[in-house]
Amino acid sequence: MSRFRMYPTREQEEQMLLHCAHARYVWNLAVEQHSHWRRWRKSAPGFAEQCRQLTEARRENEWLGAGNADVQQQALKDFAKAKNARFTSGFGEPTWRKKFRHEGFRVIGTDRVPECNEDGTPKLNAKTGKQVMGRSVVMQKLNRRWAQVKVPGCGWVRFRLSAKGKSAVLPDAKTFRVTFRYGQWHIAFAVTPEPTPAPGTGEVIGIDRGVKITAALSDGRTLNCPQLTTRERAQIRKHERRAARAKKSSPEKAAEYAKVARLKAREADRRKDWCEKTSTMLARTYDLIRFEKLNIKNMTRSAKGTVEQPGKNVAQKSGLNRAILAQGWGLLRQRAERKAPGRVEDVPAPYTSLRCSACGWIDKNSRKSQAEFVCSSCGFTCNADTNAATNVAAGQGGIPRPRRTAGAGGTTPPTQRSSVREPQPTWVGIPLF
Repeated sequence: MSRFRMYPTREQEEQMLLHCAHARYVWNLAVEQHSHWRRWRKSAPGFAEQCRQLTEARRENEWLGAGNADVQQQALKDFAKAKNARFTSGFGEPTWRKKFRHEGFRVIGTDRVPECNEDGTPKLNAKTGKQVMGRSVVMQKLNRRWAQVKVPGCGWVRFRLSAKGKSAVLPDAKTFRVTFRYGQWHIAFAVTPEPTPAPGTGEVIGIDRGVKITAALSDGRTLNCPQLTTRERAQIRKHERRAARAKKSSPEKAAEYAKVARLKAREADRRKDWCEKTSTMLARTYDLIRFEKLNIKNMTRSAKGTVEQPGKNVAQKSGLNRAILAQGWGLLRQRAERKAPGRVEDVPAPYTSLRCSACGWIDKNSRKSQAEFVCSSCGFTCNADTNAATNVAAGQGGIPRPRRTAGAGGTTPPTQRSSVREPQPTWVGIPLF
C-alpha cells in the first residue's frame, strides 16, 4: 500500500473531518445493529439491506444527508469486510469507533477506465460483449515532489510524494483511504507495490534482533532504530506533569496530552521510516534473509497478574516491554517479507545466542555479557549479537546438533558427559522422546 502525507487547506480539512464523522457514525450504527442479534432472532441486515436503510436515513436526517453518499456506503462496505474476516484477521468482531482515535474514511475512484486482461486484450462482459469499465482514482502530478488527488466535496487536495524525480510514480489505484491522527493527514492508495528484485548474488544474511542493538547482521554490521532524543523525552515528562496537575476535562489537560501525542507520533514516524529503509536495503542486497523467530506478543505480555496472584517486578517488565516495542522488530520483519516475498525465512531462536559460530559448541557460560561471547571450547571471541546473527544466517537453531570436541575434530559421543554441556532434562521415569 502506498501512503503519503496530505496537506489540505483549512476549508478542506473541515470537510474531511465531516467525512470522518459521517463514516464513524454509519460504522457505529452497523455495529449497534449486529450487537442486538441473538440466535432466536432473525439474521442481522447485510450490506445490501444496510445500503437501502442508509438511503432512507439520509432522507430523514439532514446532517447525514448533507454528507457524501459514497463515503458512507464505503464505511458500510468496510464493516461488511471486517464482519466476514473476523475469523481470519485476528481482531474478532468489529467494535465501536471513537472520536479523535478512529478518524478516517475511504473513497472509491470516480474516473472510468477500460479494463484489460493479463495478455493486454480488452476485457469484455460475458453477457453483453461490451468493454468492461473499471474505476480509477483521479489524481495529477504537479512536480517532482508534489501531486494532488480529488476528494469528494473537497476538490483537489495536495499530497507530498515520497520519492524524487522520475522515481516518483503515481500509483494506479481504484480506491484510497484518508486518515487523520496526531494532527497529520495521510492518504493510502489500495495498490500492491511490486516486490524488490533479488540481486542474484546468492548471499545470505542473518539478523539477530535485540534491545541494545536493534538488528545485528551476520556480516558484522549493527543497525539501531532511532529513538527520541534526551530533550524530547524531557519535554514528554514536562507535558505529562502539567496534564496531571491540570483540572479534569479541562482544555489545558487536553492540550498537554495533545503535545505528548505529537512527540510520540514523531517517534513512531522515525521508527516506520527506519524499518522501510532498512527492509529495502536488505531486499536489494541479499538473496535470502533469515530472522531469528521471536514471539513478540508473548515477549511483551504484561506481568501484572491478577488480584489473587499479583505479578512480580511489574514496573521492570513494563519498561522492558516498552523497550522491545520501540525497536520495531515485527514491522521490520513484515516489511522485509512484503518487499522480498519467498526470500525471508525464520530460524528457531533457542541456542542461537549460546552456540559458537566457529565450532558449534553450546554452553551458557560462553555468553560472558550482553556484548561479549567467548567460546569455552575453542576460545573463539566475537560480539555476542554478531555471533547469534551468524548462527541465524547458517540456519542453526532449535535442537542442538552434534558438537565438536576441543582440538579433536570429531563429534561428542551421545553417552559422554561434559561439564560445559547445556542443561539437560531431569529423568523422572517418563520417556523424553
